[in-house]
Amino acid sequence: MEIFKKEINVDGKVIFLESGKIAKQADGAVLIGCGETLVLVTAVGSKEEKDLDFFPLTVDIEERMYAAGKIPGGFFKREGRPSEKAILTARLIDRPLRPSFPKGYRRDVQIIATIFSADLINPPDILALNGASLALHISQMPFNGPIAAVRIGMIDGGFIVNPTYQELEKSKLDLVVAGNKDGVLMVEAGSKEVPEEDVLKAMKKAEEVIKELITFQNEIQKEIGKEKAEYKVFKIDEEIENEIKKIAEEKVKAGFKIESKEERDVELDKIKEELLVEIEPMITESQEIKDKEGNVIGEIKTISDSKVKVAKEAFKGLKRSVLRKMILDEDRRVDGR
Repeated sequence: MEIFKKEINVDGKVIFLESGKIAKQADGAVLIGCGETLVLVTAVGSKEEKDLDFFPLTVDIEERMYAAGKIPGGFFKREGRPSEKAILTARLIDRPLRPSFPKGYRRDVQIIATIFSADLINPPDILALNGASLALHISQMPFNGPIAAVRIGMIDGGFIVNPTYQELEKSKLDLVVAGNKDGVLMVEAGSKEVPEEDVLKAMKKAEEVIKELITFQNEIQKEIGKEKAEYKVFKIDEEIENEIKKIAEEKVKAGFKIESKEERDVELDKIKEELLVEIEPMITESQEIKDKEGNVIGEIKTISDSKVKVAKEAFKGLKRSVLRKMILDEDRRVDGR
């Protein structure tokens, strides 16, 4: 792959990127920067599905003192544990990326953002998030993206796109918005008595910038993107799902009305165990018994581990559905508030 370079001007700030020179063995890799802040984002996915009941996405932020021109000294001469900012940035990236994968996708995906240099002017978190989206978008992984992110500040009533650290100190608003072509996926904000009208205007400004960045990423994907690979997804058997809903929905509703967390958890576990017993005919499999000549002489029924897994996943989905309806229709949370 040849070295690919491209840049975009976002409200007066140039974001530049490079791909094809570093981390060539990653499924997707992007070196993205603004000013002298530079972040390498790599995306790697496993080739096989994992036997898990969740999507195994890992996001890691690698901060190094050399990025700011410093070398650890004194008693501690090595890099320490991730800083609070690194952990929060990893969460910032995870939140909009996780729902952007197909439902039921069960392959390991690892995103690592390594901060190569920090000019102490341009924050690396928004760069890392956009770089993660682009690394996934140009890879062969089934990513329902791209997504884009932008930070909006406000000084003297005017909005600033991707403000610097110095501008953030004067800003009354620190709004981070991530979204895709269909709308907003995540909002994180802090402010100093900013009216709601101004926050809404800032969000509209963020959406405009997000659309520009998504168009930019799509152009890059057409030029250097890999063909998306085929994959399997974990699906819940509709017959089992409907049966579980018919049997357990009212019981789960009653269980969620128990205000004590310990008692509520015990009751919901009890409902699940009783449910598995009740639907046992649906989660068993018949296995033929053959003699030495290969003739079928009988059969044995055993509980299928895969079907039990499907049933437990369906029960978990039922709990989510019941809880959501309780909040939206009854204005009542699980603890009674």
